[in-house]
Amino acid sequence: MLKSNLLFFKLVIFILFFVKINAQKTEFKVMAWNILHGGNDIENGQENVAKIISEINPDIILMVETYGSGPFIANYLGYNFHLIASEGTALDDKSVNLSVFSKYPFGKRIDTDFPFYLGGIEIPINGKTIRFLSNWFHYLPWDNEPENMGKSVDELLMWEKTGYRHEMIEKVLPYLKKFTKEADSIPLVFGGDMNSLSHLDWTKKTRKLHNNLIVPWQATKILDDLGLIDSYRKENSNPITHPGVTWDKKGRKDSHRIDYIFYKGKSIKSTASVSYNSFFNEPLTINNKKINYPSDHGIVVTTFKLK
Repeated sequence: MLKSNLLFFKLVIFILFFVKINAQKTEFKVMAWNILHGGNDIENGQENVAKIISEINPDIILMVETYGSGPFIANYLGYNFHLIASEGTALDDKSVNLSVFSKYPFGKRIDTDFPFYLGGIEIPINGKTIRFLSNWFHYLPWDNEPENMGKSVDELLMWEKTGYRHEMIEKVLPYLKKFTKEADSIPLVFGGDMNSLSHLDWTKKTRKLHNNLIVPWQATKILDDLGLIDSYRKENSNPITHPGVTWDKKGRKDSHRIDYIFYKGKSIKSTASVSYNSFFNEPLTINNKKINYPSDHGIVVTTFKLK
């Protein structure tokens, strides 16, 4: 009887271990980060970028302002590296903005006519192909405190359309429409530096923070209308307790969330999302380690689960 119970106990342990291992295989972690000029604006910047990534340990990285630093970072971490540029472009080309890093092997390239601000690659994860897009949109028009510009909501929305950001969004919108339309069969993860405020952060709940204004900022509202889900705000629904700031200049009142990870698809869902930030060239404390921060943008990290 004792022997039988022991065998049963071992079988239960084996089954639980097997289930746990397979459950882990259904999860993947995505990180979006603008590293600022390839991380090269501080001493040992590229290495600090790699160290911070290592502490976060993402499976996929959607990188902005790569600017030649990709091969060093990928080799340091042991990741696969895809440069979002024409085929044959040198991987250390200092003029190329966007890139994707992955622990998983790459699939098909996703090329656009605008690789400086949108492009990516397909990555099969446990037999499921997922599209990953890295993006950057221009910061203009910008104001540190748009609620204090003396404009009405309609005037702010008109102002938002006056700069390069709106032009870029209009140019890449056909790609986003196509990929979101196909997202039920090929899930889409879209992330990077939008340089835009979020309509989900300027709501009735936050109006007292914004001079009593509720502003449906179009840059993020367009994505929402396409069915793309803002993963950070989905997992942290209260913008007051979890502002998710990724832009904050010391000595100025301009704390904003402008970096994002969006997604769409029946077969994936976000389960957690966090942000990290520190002032440029000041220590970021992560896992009880202090690493001088090489960027002026914060980091967004979202964990996804395959359904």
